[in-house]
Amino acid sequence: MENRNCEMLFEYLRSILYDSTIETLDISRLDEPYRKLGRGMQFLQHAVEEMLAYSADLSRGNLSGPVPEKDNFLCVNLKNMHANLNHLTWQAEQVAAGDYSQQVSYLGEFSRAFNMMTSQLREREAELKREAEKLQKRAEVIEGYNELLMKMTRHRSEWVFVVDADNREVVYCNKEENLEGLESEFCQKCKCENYNRDKIIQWEGDSQEVWELETVNGKYLRINSYPLVWHGRSSYVHVVADITDERHREKRLSDKAYFDSGTGIRNRLFFEEQMERILKEKKPATICYLDVDGLKYVNDRYGHLEGDHYIREFVSLIQKNFRSDDVFTRIGGDEFCLVLAGLHENLARRKLEEARAEFAENNRNVYPVSFSYGIYQIDGNSDDLTMEDIIRQADARMYDYKRENKEERV
Repeated sequence: MENRNCEMLFEYLRSILYDSTIETLDISRLDEPYRKLGRGMQFLQHAVEEMLAYSADLSRGNLSGPVPEKDNFLCVNLKNMHANLNHLTWQAEQVAAGDYSQQVSYLGEFSRAFNMMTSQLREREAELKREAEKLQKRAEVIEGYNELLMKMTRHRSEWVFVVDADNREVVYCNKEENLEGLESEFCQKCKCENYNRDKIIQWEGDSQEVWELETVNGKYLRINSYPLVWHGRSSYVHVVADITDERHREKRLSDKAYFDSGTGIRNRLFFEEQMERILKEKKPATICYLDVDGLKYVNDRYGHLEGDHYIREFVSLIQKNFRSDDVFTRIGGDEFCLVLAGLHENLARRKLEEARAEFAENNRNVYPVSFSYGIYQIDGNSDDLTMEDIIRQADARMYDYKRENKEERV
């Protein structure tokens, strides 16, 4: 009897461990002393099948499949891997949206590769900024004319016209002899429309000046103006170029370099440049380091779309409670900085506390919403203060605040 029962249980265990299709065990065929062991092996079969199905989903990248029951001890490490992959997916989405501050520290060698990738993307972001700066410099440069060559200027795309310095009459325009299809907006002889024409005609100066003008119809013009004696009369020459397309290209590059695509507010690169300027000019400022509480929990429990919604609600709250000219930036996944000009720690603390209360009171989500903050003031008198010092101090105060709130809730 003992041999028969042991043989049945051994074959069942072998099937669990090695067979792709596990043979079922008929408990009724076992003698009573062996049935408890048989039921335990049936539980093991269920745990193994769950583990195999779960690991197969993870190996295919399916993170939305069924999750094993809590008492399945075989799947503990797989569940940890599942949570890590979920968070890594969210981080990859943030990187794809332009947040290159994401860092991974929990996946061994993969962490190094991921962090190297985000570092390279940050460098590319800085390169885009340099390209924008080059375009800006190019936009500020225009050739000065030593003399007006009438025959050549008629074939140029710029508008070139001469204004009498005394009576402000247009005495020459390079487009006036080509009226058909004319695009000039400045010379009355060319039957132009009156788009900011007076601003150009009223210009006067003793030396050359390159300046820009936005017209009422949305064009951007670069104007090279300088005094000249024209046919014995004191005059001013204006060479006008349409740089609308150039300005639009600059704006697209600037937006990509300085804005966080997930929230629409400024990003870490913009914050760092603003702080460098504040420190260089030794201006007093109040730095508020903000952290969205419980974002990882919301992402893990309700998904990253809900986490993004949580972040946008937080951003709208801060924008509502502070001035539009206060510098509000996203410097990390759930980390933000608010910079107020001047020393306003008490005001900032009061408004942030009011915002926290409003956030909780108006919450319609199934999870609690809140944020923590740390405030650090710059009086403008320190010569050796760095941006890293400021962030470190504000960050430490934020964690003190977060810890105090936890203790109060306990």
